[in-house]
Amino acid sequence: MNIGQAASSSGVSAKMIRYYEQIGLITPPMRTDSNYRVYGPDEVHVLRFIKRARTLGFSVEETAALLGLWQDRSRASAEVRDIASSHIAALETKIAELQGMVKTLSHLVHCCAGDSRPDCPILDDLAGSPAQKGN
Repeated sequence: MNIGQAASSSGVSAKMIRYYEQIGLITPPMRTDSNYRVYGPDEVHVLRFIKRARTLGFSVEETAALLGLWQDRSRASAEVRDIASSHIAALETKIAELQGMVKTLSHLVHCCAGDSRPDCPILDDLAGSPAQKGN
């Protein structure tokens, strides 16, 4: 199949397939005499693996490590678990940061009268007004 068909079958855009090939995440596929890429079921399976890993938020580097472990039948599952556990910790940190942002913004929205006056605690906070800094 060509790159468009591989993209459709895997859920990875043709642009991303080319990018993954460029950075070495995937092995460049065979090419026809006309220099068109030719993908088979194995390449599409690898692309689906990458798509799923990226959907779960793994970085390109983590995805490369997981892909290498997936392709290495002699791997220890402990290595995979370590990568996934580290990713969970990073996600939990990000969630806590996002919850902190929601709390701060909710407080600022509550403090904003939302009327026709120009006073706005949201803008004051963004500008780092001295009144806010002194708290």
